[in-house]
This record gives sequence, C-alpha cells and structure tokens, in this order.
Amino acid sequence: MLRRTKIVATLGPACADPKVLDKMAEAGVDVVRLNFSHGKPEDHIQRAELIRSIAKTRARAIGVLVDLQGPKIRIGKFKDGKIQLKVGDPFILDADCTLGDQSRVGLDYKELVKDVSRGSTLILDDGRIEMWVEEVKGNEVHCKVTRGGVLSNNKGINRKGGGLSAAALTEKDKEDIKTAAQLKADYVAVSFPKSAADIQEARELLQAAKCKAWVVAKIERVEAIEALEEIINASDAIMVARGDLGVEVGDAAVPALQKKMIRMAQERNKLVITATQMMESMISSPIPTRAEVSDVANAVLDGTDAVMLSAETAAGQYPVETVEAMHRVCIEAEKEMEPYFEGKLLDHGFLRVDEAIAMSAAFTALHLNIKAIAAMTQSGSTALWMSRMSTNVPIYALTPETETRRKVSLFRGVYPINFRPSSNDRDQLLAEAEDELRRRGAVRNGDLILLTIGEPIGRPGGTNTLKIVRVGERKTD
Repeated sequence: MLRRTKIVATLGPACADPKVLDKMAEAGVDVVRLNFSHGKPEDHIQRAELIRSIAKTRARAIGVLVDLQGPKIRIGKFKDGKIQLKVGDPFILDADCTLGDQSRVGLDYKELVKDVSRGSTLILDDGRIEMWVEEVKGNEVHCKVTRGGVLSNNKGINRKGGGLSAAALTEKDKEDIKTAAQLKADYVAVSFPKSAADIQEARELLQAAKCKAWVVAKIERVEAIEALEEIINASDAIMVARGDLGVEVGDAAVPALQKKMIRMAQERNKLVITATQMMESMISSPIPTRAEVSDVANAVLDGTDAVMLSAETAAGQYPVETVEAMHRVCIEAEKEMEPYFEGKLLDHGFLRVDEAIAMSAAFTALHLNIKAIAAMTQSGSTALWMSRMSTNVPIYALTPETETRRKVSLFRGVYPINFRPSSNDRDQLLAEAEDELRRRGAVRNGDLILLTIGEPIGRPGGTNTLKIVRVGERKTD
C-alpha cells in the first residue's frame, strides 16, 4: 500500500552519517528540513547536496525545505549555565545584562522592554517557566515567578496572548534566503509571520535571489491566527507549528486550531505540514508512546499533506526507527480514511481550464473504478489540485522537470516520476505514460487509468485534456 501522507525529517547531527541518511530515505522520508536556526550556510549546502545524491542513487525525488530562524526572542546566558527558580521569586529580564545570575539574565531581543507592561505574562522555555510582569524600569523587566523550574541558557520567550513586535524576517533571514537560493531549496518556511505582508516580503526576496522555492508560512503567533485567511492566501503552504503556537494561545486550543488550519488550507488548494513533538519520546526511545501514535494518526485523518519530525531525527538516538514508526502509523490511519468529494465544489466556478480538468479527474476517479491517475505536468499545478480531493486513487506526476518532482514530493497522495517521452505526439506520449505505469507495477492489463495532458505539449499550466484508458487496449473508454 502506498503511503499518501508525506514525511518531513529534520537533518542534524544524528543523521550526519550518509549511511544513516540513506536508511532514512529507504524508510520513507519525502522531504528533508534544514533548520537555519543552527549550523553554517556551508553545512546546509553540503546536506542538501548529500540528500539529493542519495535520492538520485535511489531513483526518487526528495524535496528540501529551508526553515528560516526568524526573530530570536530569547534570554541570554547564565554565568553557571542555569539557575533554579521557585514560585514567588523576583527575577529581572535585563537588556543590558551580559551574563546572568540568580537574580537576572540578559536579552537577545532588546525590544522586549517596549512590548510588555505591568500585568503581562511571559512564558519561557516552551512553557516550563512562567513570569508575571510587575513593572518595566528602563531596560529592565521586573517579574515575579509564577511557575518555577530550571532555566538555562538561550531559552525562548513568548508573551501569553501574543503581542511581541519583532519582525518576521531578520537580517540573518535575508542572508539565509540567498543561501536557500544557492542550494536550490524547494520550500522556504517563514517563522513567526504576522500578516500576508511578511509572506509577500519573503516571496519578493526569493524572487530577487532567483529562487523558485514555494513559501511556507509557519503559524505560531496569535497574530497569525487572527490573520489566518490572508496568510494562507498569500502562501503556497502552511505549517501548523504547534510549539510556539501552543505557548501563545494555550495548549488546549491547539487541536481545534490544527483542524481548522488544515481545513482552510485544503479549501484554498494550499499544502499543510503538521509539526512539533509528533514523536518526541523517540528522541531517546526506540518506540513511540500510544499518545504520539494517536497524534500522528489524527493529523493524517484530518487530511494533512505531511507530518514533520524535528529533534527526533536531528538529534535523537533513533532517527531511522522514528521514520519507520511514522510510516507505519500513517499507513494504518489512511486505511480508515473514506474517499470524499466536497459537495460545494460541485457548484464551484473555475477560472482556469487546468483546474477544471484536475477537479474533473478527481471526481471521475471517485465514481469510476480508476486504479491510477497519471498527470503529465510541467509545473505540478494539476497534481496539486487533484491531491486536494481524497479519492484514495494514487496520482502519479509524470514530468521531466527536476524541480517539479521535488516540489510534488510534499503533495498528499502524489508520487513523482521522472518521465521523458520520446515524442511530442500526443497519442505516443499517452501510450508511453501507460507503459511507464505498467512497468512500475502501478497498474496491469485491464485496469482503468485516467491520464491528463496539455496541448500544445510542454506548456506549463496548459493541461486541457482528460482521457480514460483501459490498460493494454490503447483506446478511449
């Protein structure tokens, strides 16, 4: 059984060995994430080259997602590396402090003093430490600890309810976009966007760098929830970044927001990645918890395009086993997914011929015993539109374009194939596509398959023909 939901794995020290990375690719990784919060540009370029070399050896496409660091809203360092805070302790976040102690610590984000006031609640280290702001004096934020624990170097800061003014794209991010262009990233994720303007700025910077990457908006701020529709419309994909989002809106609000975001993205023909702590226990355990299994399965049943692994593969002890476990869970969850075709799309007006063809193909596949859809595509748009409908029919994106094959590696239920026909004659091309699916074991004689193609041949966005074929008969049904 083919897995429809794609797996994104973060690269890091745990999978630096090419043999480990090769085993992860064998286990089912579809897209790798390069986390630009860590490492040097040359490290990321080398990793991108390595995974593409492995993918080429395995005759498959693996996409590369560059994840920009975004604003560094963190505390500084402590003289002894860490301190222990108790409930009721006074504590100062001091923009002028260079090395922290039991009473205060410095700030990488100097603007914090302008963003908070008496009554604000600050959450540190992903919610492990909580402080109530008593007053702001110059460059000092005076707090009282309301949730204690160990606080160590460089931990993140969130304001409960949002409201931090840091820009989504920092100067570092702007330089990193040039690195993303250099390594030919397929996707670039923007951290902490607050509006569509942040996404548009990233897109313009990518275009200026001559990078064709699609833009992913990481939804992790309260402000992003408030501007969700405009951000989704401005993006090519979104990431349900549940870590910082949970801190800002409260953990109990995240599951419903996850379902809402996946639904909204699907309705707008956009991609969705569900991320953060999906199999966190596998950082140090060879098997996931039952709660993690349920979490991954629920994301699959919600219709997410991809599920993402972070520290589990970047720094964990069991990167290969984690990918294998996620693969198993996705396969089992997908067995319970019922095909559906949104009723309102029956009344939907199409602005493009290729979109109409894609929706017609999906509808036909759902109501006729179609074994496979073969979309001959230059840009991948037709395959994307088809993938928005849950038909449970595999969609093969047949394309000679390397960049397109890497992009569609993230599309739910779409499988990229390197297809270089010997002729531009339509009938010959369709016959070769049929032969390619049969050669790969995707179909056999007597199966009904659905093929889409554009004429004139090779023009991006030109899909205008849908043909139903019974394999082995070379005729239209």
